[in-house]
Amino acid sequence: MTIEELTQQGFVPAPAAYFNKPVFVKTLVAADDITNCNVIEVYFEAGCRNNWHIHASNQILLVKEGVCYYQEDGKPVQKVPAGGVINVLPGIKHWHGASPEAPMIHTAININTEKGMVTWLEAVID
Repeated sequence: MTIEELTQQGFVPAPAAYFNKPVFVKTLVAADDITNCNVIEVYFEAGCRNNWHIHASNQILLVKEGVCYYQEDGKPVQKVPAGGVINVLPGIKHWHGASPEAPMIHTAININTEKGMVTWLEAVID
């Protein structure tokens, strides 16, 4: 997708400091005092990944398009195809992103947001 197409669909740039390439996000559900859940769609171009990070509560990733590369600290990279689901447990240091061959879109569901959303850590080294 082009930047123009992403913008037309409601995507906005994510903070560049946490990714190795530009990433675009679209908020589907914003957490508030009643709904302690945040739901966003995230577009990663081919080869793009985020920094290592942790969540205070579960993060559930629903892979919509492409292949999601997911890795927990100390474990091998997992390749999760479209339709796959990843349940990231609280406090697990991890990263995720697109395969080198194609873009990837996932829906990220962050539950219990009152505990905090994300703690960003260092960049992933090849």
